[in-house]
Amino acid sequence: MDQQHRSDLITNMDQQHRSNLITNMAIAWKIILIIQSGFQANFTAFYPFHQDKSLVVEGFPLAWTVAAAEEREMDRNICVLVLGDIGRSPRMQYHSISLAKAGLKVDLVGYAGTKPHDALIDQTNIKIHAMQPPTSLNGLPGLLRYLMKAIYLVLQLSIYLMFRISKPDFLLLQNPPAFPTIAVAWFVCRLRGSKLVIDWHNYGYTILGLTLGKQHILVRLSKWYERFFGRLSDANFCVTNAMRDDLQKNWSIKAFTLYDRPPAMFKSLDLESKHKIISVLANEYEIFRGDSSNSQDTAFTYKDGETIKYKADRPALLISSTSWTEDEDFSILLNALEGYENLVNNLRNSKKYPRLICVITGKGPLKEYYQELIQKKSFKCISICTPWLKAEDYPKILGAADLGVCLHKSSSGLDLPMKVVDMFGCGLPVCAISFDCLHELVKHEENGMIFQNEQELCLQMQELLKGFPDQQRKIDLFRKNLKTFQRKRWEECWRQTAYPVFCS
Repeated sequence: MDQQHRSDLITNMDQQHRSNLITNMAIAWKIILIIQSGFQANFTAFYPFHQDKSLVVEGFPLAWTVAAAEEREMDRNICVLVLGDIGRSPRMQYHSISLAKAGLKVDLVGYAGTKPHDALIDQTNIKIHAMQPPTSLNGLPGLLRYLMKAIYLVLQLSIYLMFRISKPDFLLLQNPPAFPTIAVAWFVCRLRGSKLVIDWHNYGYTILGLTLGKQHILVRLSKWYERFFGRLSDANFCVTNAMRDDLQKNWSIKAFTLYDRPPAMFKSLDLESKHKIISVLANEYEIFRGDSSNSQDTAFTYKDGETIKYKADRPALLISSTSWTEDEDFSILLNALEGYENLVNNLRNSKKYPRLICVITGKGPLKEYYQELIQKKSFKCISICTPWLKAEDYPKILGAADLGVCLHKSSSGLDLPMKVVDMFGCGLPVCAISFDCLHELVKHEENGMIFQNEQELCLQMQELLKGFPDQQRKIDLFRKNLKTFQRKRWEECWRQTAYPVFCS
């Protein structure tokens, strides 16, 4: 057999093998589609902005081409994997933007849903692969439902990581969720000769333990799984020094601490900018509107000729953001507000304390539950709204607020609330509920206050807001101290800690 014939035969065999592999996976995928009736492969509704040239929205056709896996012209190709809503995964968006700014090609794989930051969409080096979230399968028994979801996720991730993206030099994975993401990502990296980098935001098994209990067999299996596959990674980042030490001590995983830091969009606002964002919200939410006939007035500001001014009796703007999950008990805030209300309703105190407009922004499974609790409250001097803000509006409302509240309690005690990072980036002091490593971010009586329960939160709000808006001595002190934090941004920290890993 001559050399040319042998070469042609090998090529034909490779093509046949590839064709068989694609056919078999397509059949398996068809089975999942049949089980999950009603599956929709077109995601235009999720991403109406898909016409942007830097954004590719892809469904799950039963045939695909190997051309998607061709090598890019760039020296380095990075896959950033988020098994969640891309638009609600800010840290992984920041990773992607920083990688793109460094001249690397980025394939960002995650679920469609919330619109990502404009800075990410505008990056021509970033290609977004938007996956369809699994359907609920509520009609199936619990164990079968979990099994089918696991099969779905394994197939979905395998298809995208093997066939829909170019061969990555590095695969950067957000954890949690850990299952089945770490195992699939590790397996794909071994097949494609890529390096696996895990960004540890928390431990997945501790989140599972919130609903099942720490001793549940699934929680223990999840812990073993997370530890086993986590140790197979090539490099690791984490969000606190406490988590870095825990990973090293208990799992023998060496990680670099990459603190969350706000990008430049999170900043203090001047009065005119505050008036603009409040006016935007006033178009949709009545509590932000002024009580005069002038449509340019808001509850906080008014226009005097061409000058924007604060109202002398303006309310204080209190803000909190949440994913409305079990690790945040918002009854603490509602009960603290009730205590504040009772104080203000005392006629002797009515002029000492301001009215409050409380904004709780976010999406999540427990939102409706807490909205019902809010409706049952009969507040007189407190107004509450629960909007979902656009990515570009969220930093602005933080910059316009007077005080932030954080109720995030880490399931592991080892991660830090990103919402506080965002608030600090805007120069906004925070009252935060205590947990083990919070001191790495919030310095009590220096840049904010730490509370243990609703009674302490109520007392802190009274202390900080007494005499508002004329007297803000402690709030002003906290804002002054936050200027040091505001000077160090995400890009600088990322360049120092993460960039060298991707250049190795």
